[in-house]
Amino acid sequence: MSNQNQRITEFRGRLLRWYRNHHRKLPWRETQDPYKIWVSEIMLQQTTVQAVLPYYRKWEKLFPDIESLSRAPLQKVLKVWQGLGYYQRAKNLHKASRIIKDKFKGQIPPAYHELKKLPGFGPYTTAAIMSFAFDKPYPVVDANVRRVIIRLRRIRQKTSPNDKSLLPFLETHLPLKKSGHFNQALMELGALVCRPKNPRCLLCPVTEFCQAYQAGEQEVIPPPKKRNYQKIEAVIGIIKKSGQILIQKRPSSGLLADLWEFPGGKRAAGESLEQALDREIKEELSVEVAKKNFLTRVHHAYTQFQVDLYAYECRLKNEPHLNRRLRWVTLKAIRRYPVPSGSAKIINFLEEREKNKISGTE
Repeated sequence: MSNQNQRITEFRGRLLRWYRNHHRKLPWRETQDPYKIWVSEIMLQQTTVQAVLPYYRKWEKLFPDIESLSRAPLQKVLKVWQGLGYYQRAKNLHKASRIIKDKFKGQIPPAYHELKKLPGFGPYTTAAIMSFAFDKPYPVVDANVRRVIIRLRRIRQKTSPNDKSLLPFLETHLPLKKSGHFNQALMELGALVCRPKNPRCLLCPVTEFCQAYQAGEQEVIPPPKKRNYQKIEAVIGIIKKSGQILIQKRPSSGLLADLWEFPGGKRAAGESLEQALDREIKEELSVEVAKKNFLTRVHHAYTQFQVDLYAYECRLKNEPHLNRRLRWVTLKAIRRYPVPSGSAKIINFLEEREKNKISGTE
């Protein structure tokens, strides 16, 4: 055996022994069901494990298999997903489940070329399912694995999420059998030890192989990302009639597609909040605001922007004409509709306000 092969074998052994002893016990790691592994992988994209766990458990109860997911209405799927963000992921899960039911008799096909054709199956997801569910030797590169390899190889330049220069390391180190465990081990090492900040190198099983550690550069490799959040101000109209509140459905494409929200929109440059509210209500409902009263401001950070929502209780000069995207609902019934996280905070405020009215504390 060559010296390089010996080092690769030693690297694998150390990494897999560490993983056996230190990996987190997670529900999707205790099953070989491709469907459950698929759901977990979609949920975990750009979301932390702790945030995903309650959603995964609820999903598992409501949609335990592809058959139940394919039969569910999209609005129910979006409601269960509410709070995870990136709602297109849920829509793709739903769409792909129907294709799998019809084309593959409800069984996820164990073939890369078939999987990659399904909605939401990009290179990462396809490789992850092939590796974790079917133990096929496909390299799986997420943000944690990328960071581990960059430090192991001491790559100083910035790399993109799809940088193929990272693949040679995986292709030489990935075992033909138990490849799923190897991929999971690299991901877990990045999550628990080789962290973005303050890496725990003294606990790492493979520091001997880490060029960044040997050079003392593990704190600066990879270079930190700079995030520039767009800041948005928006106005929201809480319009009531006979104990009900007006909500509207967003378009079926674009940001937060198919979710429900209160009428309103972005504040334009040079506008006051009240001017923006008058304009938005007129543009969206073709009616004018007769009276408005400020209720609350909520702040919410999405992945690429931060928004301040200013909610006003509004009385209109005349009633808007209803269509399939407008609906009067009670405050209690709103909870059955999928809404953006910012709107959910306003609903929480309205519910608390209603409780205070009933108890006489307001």
